[in-house]
Amino acid sequence: MKKVFFLAVMVFAGFTAYAQSGSGFGIKGGLNYNANGDYFESAGDAARNPDRNIGYHLGVFGKIGVARIYLRPELVYTKTKSDYDGDDFNMSKLDAPILLGVKVIGPLHLFAGPSFQYILDTEFDGISIDNINNDFTVGLNIGAGVNLGKLGIDLRYERGFSDNEATFINTNITNVGPSRIDTRPDQLILSLSLKI
Repeated sequence: MKKVFFLAVMVFAGFTAYAQSGSGFGIKGGLNYNANGDYFESAGDAARNPDRNIGYHLGVFGKIGVARIYLRPELVYTKTKSDYDGDDFNMSKLDAPILLGVKVIGPLHLFAGPSFQYILDTEFDGISIDNINNDFTVGLNIGAGVNLGKLGIDLRYERGFSDNEATFINTNITNVGPSRIDTRPDQLILSLSLKI
C-alpha cells in the first residue's frame, strides 16, 4: 500500500510540475513599481511612501515549450502612476512582452526578451497629454520566476531602450516653459499567473 501511495504522489507531482512548464495559455496580474530618475534613490522614496509610483497590470499569456526552453508571448493592460514633485502622472498602456525562458532547476526559471509598449492614455494632474514623442516604444524585460503546478509567480525588471518624453505646458504660473516626463520609466513588475 505504501508503494502505491508513493507512486501516486510521484505521478501527481510530475503532472502538476508539467502543468505550468508545458505549452498552453493562461491569465496573469500583479503590481508595477515605476522609478523616476535614479532607480535606487527612487526605491528609497518608495520605502518612505509605499503607495507612490505603484500601478497594476492584467493580461493573458501563451507558452510554447520545447524541453527546458520556452517562448512566452503576453498581452497585458497596464495602469501606472508616477509621482513628480507631488504631482501625479497616470498612464494606461498595452504591453506585449515576448520572452524567451529556460527552466534552471526544479520550479525555477529565468527569462528575457523585448517588451513592446503602446500608450493608450496619459494624464498629468488632471491635464490630458497629447504631445508624446512616440505612442509605440520597445523595452527589455529580464527576470526570474517559480512555477508551482498551474500557479506561477515572477519578478522582472523592465527598461526602455530609449527615453520617450511627453511634453506639456506647465500650469504653474511661477514655472514658465514646457515640462517633460519620461513615459518609459524603469519598472519592477511582480506577477501572479494561472495556467488554464
